[in-house]
Amino acid sequence: MSTERGEQVIIDTCYTTVHTLGRKNEARRLRYMQKDGSFPVVFQKAPGQWSLYLMDIFTTLVEIRWRVMLLIFSLSYILSWLFFGLCYWLIAYVHGDVDDAKHTTCVDNVRGFTGAFMFSMETQATIGYGFRGMTENCIVAIILVTVQDVFSCLLDTIIIGIVVAKMASARKRSQTVGFSSCTVVNMRDGVLCLSWRLGDFRGNHILEGVARSMLVRYVKQPLGSIVMSYQDLHIQNRDIMLATPVTISHKLEPGSPLYSLGPDDLLGDDFELVVSFTYTGDSTGMLHQTRTSYTPADIRWGQRFQDMLKLDKRHYKVDYALFNETTWVPVPLLSAEQFDRRGPLNTTPALVII
Repeated sequence: MSTERGEQVIIDTCYTTVHTLGRKNEARRLRYMQKDGSFPVVFQKAPGQWSLYLMDIFTTLVEIRWRVMLLIFSLSYILSWLFFGLCYWLIAYVHGDVDDAKHTTCVDNVRGFTGAFMFSMETQATIGYGFRGMTENCIVAIILVTVQDVFSCLLDTIIIGIVVAKMASARKRSQTVGFSSCTVVNMRDGVLCLSWRLGDFRGNHILEGVARSMLVRYVKQPLGSIVMSYQDLHIQNRDIMLATPVTISHKLEPGSPLYSLGPDDLLGDDFELVVSFTYTGDSTGMLHQTRTSYTPADIRWGQRFQDMLKLDKRHYKVDYALFNETTWVPVPLLSAEQFDRRGPLNTTPALVII
């Protein structure tokens, strides 16, 4: 992989180390994960690159773009019509149907390639106009019609199966489940917590899912390489029922990699919070995953998410216009470690108050 200015970057996955050859773009670093959940990773010289795709051709066709799939869909039928049409024309040519109009034909009203192509398309698409038809004079033509019928059923099964699998793809369902655009730090039960919001935008609610979070931290080495360390963050109530939007929290307590993080450290620290939600779709029974990432710039210290759930006489009303909205709350301008060390009763730390 290389950067725009030709700076070569070598990924050592054994030690999760990024070696940057060159210091021109040293301050610029790619995100580990994009906000939409995609990874900016490109594989180069993978062993058996094309053979692996061909061995798992069904998954390859499901994952390709729709415009490529529609092209393959059209070409598969057109080429098969042309192939069998050519075979019918060769049979008619060898049998003498092309030159002699009074000759007993293998296929009625097939005197050239155009007629053979039309008969091939009518046979495979089961149109059956009645103008062209198979006779009993050529056993080879009868066998070819049988082969085309079997091939047509097989091709329809494969193409329709791929299209249905693409339409029911987990990626499409995961786009209707989203995380908040930011995270907040506030007090919960006397403890500083890092929180983010999760919601399902569809009416058929998800009743079971598992949330997970991981901290990816970048540590610069003396020789210029950057070590990427991965640490799991403990989440309270990891199993989630997503009938209404929920707020997922991680306590900034001893043992947390963010225990010593304070509001003044957000601008200088270099890490990325990767969060995910894995669940099973109730309509399809397929396993789905929604994920995103947050950088220190996405953390809002001293804020909380606004309430978006209201109760009327018959329903709970969810206002998704407030999904990413936050409001200020009193929060100490200290890291959790400093806050626990000073103690809430000994001194009064600075507060963020609107």
